[in-house]
Amino acid sequence: MENRILEEKEVKDLLSRYGIRVPKGIVVKNLPDKIDIDFPVVLKVSDPGILHKSDVGGVILNIKDFDELNEKFSIMKKKFPESKFLIESMEKPGIEVIVGVIKDKTFGESIMFGLGGIFTELYRDVSFRLIPIDEYDAREMINEIKARKIFDGFRNIKVDKESVIDLLLKVSRLVMDMGGKVDQLDLNPVIVRDDGSVVVDAKMVVIP
Repeated sequence: MENRILEEKEVKDLLSRYGIRVPKGIVVKNLPDKIDIDFPVVLKVSDPGILHKSDVGGVILNIKDFDELNEKFSIMKKKFPESKFLIESMEKPGIEVIVGVIKDKTFGESIMFGLGGIFTELYRDVSFRLIPIDEYDAREMINEIKARKIFDGFRNIKVDKESVIDLLLKVSRLVMDMGGKVDQLDLNPVIVRDDGSVVVDAKMVVIP
């Protein structure tokens, strides 16, 4: 059997069960008459066959009201007629980080941490540990990256460093609980602010 790519909402529901913050969201095939999510919102195509939504124009950010959502939804529906769609609350900006998990045939699962968003590929400023990790490992992972000063109040940037440590530990526990079934996990970006960390985008591939 082939590995299974989970839909983003599936991944986020799983993260939520571990106490990891994600935006409020719903998956729909057609736009309902009203939504119980405060604007602004984000509209994304929700299709396990489309891993990189931004590359195919499958993400629209900062939709300000229902009329605009209706308009953008129509555009997306024409573009992806067979797909479902994820509508989520638009998170306030902050520092973007990545938390990832990869499975190695020899060593098993390892967890990665670094700057997220566009900076992931630009700087390759990341650290790794084999899973499971403890709090000491999580702190060391943050301290090992070149951008570590950001998490200690560099230029008055306020971020909740403890929430990042908590996130790393919860991801490690989730992977352990799944007993070797996680082939890949990509949380990028995770937005870190002074009020905590929120996983904005999530991809997961599981072994059947």
